[in-house]
Amino acid sequence: QVQLVESGGGSVQVGGSLRLSCSVPERIFSTESLAWHRQAPGKQRELVATIPQFGTPNYADSVKGRFTISRDYAKNTVNLQMNSLKREDTAVYYCAASPTIRGWDYWGQGTQVTVSS
Repeated sequence: QVQLVESGGGSVQVGGSLRLSCSVPERIFSTESLAWHRQAPGKQRELVATIPQFGTPNYADSVKGRFTISRDYAKNTVNLQMNSLKREDTAVYYCAASPTIRGWDYWGQGTQVTVSS
């Protein structure tokens, strides 16, 4: 199966930072929109940040000003820099690529982010 691969998750205290990375196949990386989602226990998966092929990235209001999504063209990765982390950021984070009417075509397996006091 064609899947994206996340890394960089872990445990951090409130106010700390983490940087997530997601390896994306070359044929997808530069031609499709990329995104990070997250799913907390008992909650629906939510879109955190999107970086389109062209144009400016978009962020959920809950992370705006704290998270930054970017592409590393040298490594074919989409990254999520997370600063000023809050307990409510605790979730499994998933990267995704290629939005369609049915949803995102490609997904990673997820990486756990735990933020504690």
